Amino acid sequence: MTVPDYRSTVILPKTAFPMKAGLAESEPRMLARWKADDLGAQVARARAGRERFVLHDGPIYANGDIHVGHAMNRILKDFVTRTQTLLGRDAPFIPGFDCHGLPIEWKVEELYRKEGRAKDDVPPAEFRARCRDFAQHWVEVQTAQFERLGIAGDWAHPYNTMEFASEAAIVGELLKFAEGGQLFRGAKPVMWSPVERTALAEAEVEYADIVSTQIDVAFEIIEAPACPELVGAYAVVWTTTPWTIPVNQALAYALEVEYVIAEVGSKRLLVAKQLAGAALFRWLGDDADEVMRVIEATAYNGGAPQVPGTAIAGAIARHPMHARGGFFAAPRPFLPGDFVTTDQGTGLVHMAPDHGEEDFLLCKAHGLNPVYAVEPDGRYRADWAWLGGEGSVINAKLNAPDGPICSDLRAAGALLAASQDYRHSYPHSWRSKAKLIYRATPQWFIAIDRPLPLPAPSALSLPPGGGGGSSGDRPPSPYRGEGNATEGSEGEGTLRQTALHAIAETRFIPEKGRNRLAAMVADRPDWLISRQRAWGVPITLFVHRATGEYLRDAAVNARIVAAVAAGGADAWLTTPAADLLGPGYDAADYDRLTDILDVWFDSGSTHAFVTEARLGADQADLYLEGSDQHRGWFQSSLLESCGTRGRAPYKAVLTHGFVLDADGRKMSKSVGNTTDPLEVMKTSGADILRLWVAQTNYTEDVRIGKEILSGTSDLYRKLRNTLRYLLGALDGWSEDEHVPVAEMPELERWVLHRLAELDAELRAAVAAYDFAAYIGAIATFANNDLSALVFDIRKDCLYCDAPGSLTRCAYRTLLNALFGALTCWLAPMLVFTSEEAWSSRLGGVSSVHLQTWPEIDPCWYNAALGEKWNTLRTLRRVATHNIEVLRKQDGVIGSSNEAELGIFLTVLSDRDLLASVDFAELCMVAGVELIYRPEGHQLPPEFTIQIRAKKTAYAKCARCWRHRSEVGTLPDPNLCDRCFDVVGLVPLQAAA
Repeated sequence: MTVPDYRSTVILPKTAFPMKAGLAESEPRMLARWKADDLGAQVARARAGRERFVLHDGPIYANGDIHVGHAMNRILKDFVTRTQTLLGRDAPFIPGFDCHGLPIEWKVEELYRKEGRAKDDVPPAEFRARCRDFAQHWVEVQTAQFERLGIAGDWAHPYNTMEFASEAAIVGELLKFAEGGQLFRGAKPVMWSPVERTALAEAEVEYADIVSTQIDVAFEIIEAPACPELVGAYAVVWTTTPWTIPVNQALAYALEVEYVIAEVGSKRLLVAKQLAGAALFRWLGDDADEVMRVIEATAYNGGAPQVPGTAIAGAIARHPMHARGGFFAAPRPFLPGDFVTTDQGTGLVHMAPDHGEEDFLLCKAHGLNPVYAVEPDGRYRADWAWLGGEGSVINAKLNAPDGPICSDLRAAGALLAASQDYRHSYPHSWRSKAKLIYRATPQWFIAIDRPLPLPAPSALSLPPGGGGGSSGDRPPSPYRGEGNATEGSEGEGTLRQTALHAIAETRFIPEKGRNRLAAMVADRPDWLISRQRAWGVPITLFVHRATGEYLRDAAVNARIVAAVAAGGADAWLTTPAADLLGPGYDAADYDRLTDILDVWFDSGSTHAFVTEARLGADQADLYLEGSDQHRGWFQSSLLESCGTRGRAPYKAVLTHGFVLDADGRKMSKSVGNTTDPLEVMKTSGADILRLWVAQTNYTEDVRIGKEILSGTSDLYRKLRNTLRYLLGALDGWSEDEHVPVAEMPELERWVLHRLAELDAELRAAVAAYDFAAYIGAIATFANNDLSALVFDIRKDCLYCDAPGSLTRCAYRTLLNALFGALTCWLAPMLVFTSEEAWSSRLGGVSSVHLQTWPEIDPCWYNAALGEKWNTLRTLRRVATHNIEVLRKQDGVIGSSNEAELGIFLTVLSDRDLLASVDFAELCMVAGVELIYRPEGHQLPPEFTIQIRAKKTAYAKCARCWRHRSEVGTLPDPNLCDRCFDVVGLVPLQAAA
């Protein structure tokens, strides 16, 4: 018997949307189309006048190709702005580039070194021009790389800190601090890089373990009015920075510590009682017997009287190199220090106010000032009596046990021990990786603990205006925490207090960022803003030669800002001083500063010329950067804005972690464990990288690697296949097919209910910036609700029902709503794929990125229906399990269509539940028999429902392959009743 060929009567999905994405090839073409259509301008016009949402971009250093950390950061920002745009808000993104300072300058110095030229041999103007060209090159390169990632923004008009207008705005912000008296010059130790010859801010410092030389040095006590027996004894200090001994000015002790005098050889050595044992082992080496003998003979073991810390008051020692005269011949006083502990060392600390914060403060309080013995390159001054011209002080050979310092101390009989075996964490420059030192230099600071003046209108805003002002200045104080406001001056608290108050009013994502930033602000010193570099915004102050006071005149400041706006930062150096000062001042009375501003002040000021001047907002809605920016941009922006405006520049701060390799290790090119975003885009496409970011819990450190990206690709394929199915199933869709919700079958109405639930989930995720929850909710809906359930159930209807059947039209009406919603919801993450799907259906007439948030009818939400279908899905899973068991029994059945279900029930409501739906259709089986037995016959006592599967005896329809009772009984015995009605009298080709 021949069976007709019914294939032509089956309506199979059709779409040009390919299963294989080919993103690496298709994405650049799409980018080119967006540029040709000026899509960014279209979006801006569409959202013009809407509620504004401002995410202010932290400027990226323009000094090299982007890495995966850059990619994650700006992809997250893109998620924020695109989701806000989707919600209908005007959310412009103005990308920023940090073009000044050490990162750029260091790279340019490297270029000159390759050319055989030292920086000092290059004219400053030429060097600065080279820096500008270098930064501009990388601005253009990075712009293209970020655009390739699908980052939406005003890439034709980004902001960068080296634009003349930007430099003028930065100068204007600095001069606001100056006019308010918040600037001061102080000579105190700061982190200094001898390699880069400049001071560094805390944010430019990283720590790494090193091995240092530790030494014990004896200072002979020559006076001790409170304890005469100390005279002739030696106070022993322990240090891991031998190079600071040539700059020693005093010794510190603790009042509450008990000291003892240990007789070692011919010397009586003063040491803390608790540390005597460990110190003796350092001094006497492995001679344990001698150590024990000395211990037994000292107060450490209850022998000679102890020396309380109070008895050291007023004592004086002399430097081991006192014979060299001059600085070294001066007496070294003992000073009480509350920082002296018995954790390690000797309980006595040598003080070098040039090279330590605690040293500086204690010595300053007792009239001992820095002597500036170490030059910017780390060498001792040529005229220094000991080791003059030697160095650099960070050189291990200088500090080694056999180096010149230890050799001279040994010759003087003052070196008790020296070993190069002390491992500890030490500060390094984050750029050059070279070791840093604390070095006292005259620097400029913004005071953290002086009362702030009340905010007042300034003449420093662009465009510059006129205005007079007073030229006097209160005497600056070098002390941390010492204000310079006159008595009775008005203020809103100090900068520290204002910043802490602003932190309390700011939203933090995650919340732990609040405590971290607050702790940093609470403990931070005054803001060091001066750098001894060539490339950057200068500190535009005129300092009076006689008084040392800087000029505070609003009219002069306005002229300075105007000059920089017209000619850039170089105008400060090239414009005659008389032109800037005006007729009221004699240029011969003033020095023009040549230091440049800390680049963190540059970037901390960007809110003034981006958020405020360009976007017209008082505060950004969000700052979003890595967790390292609590001590960097988040903090510098906060301090700058609080100092000039009395508030934070942001309403919320979002922090993400670092990107690690697949094993959780820090990425390093030398180790070879990096993931290059540019390579990922070349091989897999930007949407894969974007989806990886969307999946991460970015609030912690995240991992990336080949296997992780492979998992991301699997998820991508599932989402893409969902879109492909929708496109194929909607082939030939017409609005004439639209079915009102009230007329839809229950399954479709349940999916609309789930769509309403998903809408609420996604809105909550956007509000929380929880993009992992956002993409996770979409993926769960697409995979579990649609692909594994609805698409599977309704494929029979889609393929085999008559084109005009109510069920098929209702299903296609649902699919039309699903396509619009899912494509729009996925658009912020899968920017290219969503556009590809949208264009595939609409022919490129519009862009998915011009759409707003899908309209979800609140009436779709039906809690009762949702609960009902949760129960039905549970029962379906039980049925599916039983069917699968049957299928695996030596192939009793091949598919669920060959099975029948017997469902035993003991509760009437369960019977009514299953009777209210076509449970056979839901389980895709040949039939379902409901067996109601109130007495619970054949059911285990703990069950009210039991489902059993068996093979059906019904024949299979040749068209839809369903097993139905009527197959074989109709005029066409090959068909079921539904397929017989659809096929009708259409002539069919017979098939064997």
